[in-house]
Amino acid sequence: MATLGALVRNRRAQSRMRIDDAADMLGVSKDVLSRLENGRAVSLDKLFKVLDGFGLNLLVVPKREVPVARKALHEHMAAQAVSAESQEGA
Repeated sequence: MATLGALVRNRRAQSRMRIDDAADMLGVSKDVLSRLENGRAVSLDKLFKVLDGFGLNLLVVPKREVPVARKALHEHMAAQAVSAESQEGA
């Protein structure tokens, strides 16, 4: 939960939003958002509401497929970074 909370906190920081403003925008309480950002438990409906509001998604895969899924995600992100760099240089 701590890793997920850090991801949510980073997304909020990238949006330059204070926690109370983000909570209002997301339709959750400041306490819920704070608990999530600090790696504490929140209900699944609140979790999905926050993730959706920040443009994030939770992917569930069988454990044995995690390495394959991670590799594919890293390759995709690397390709996007290269594409963005080449567009900036054009």
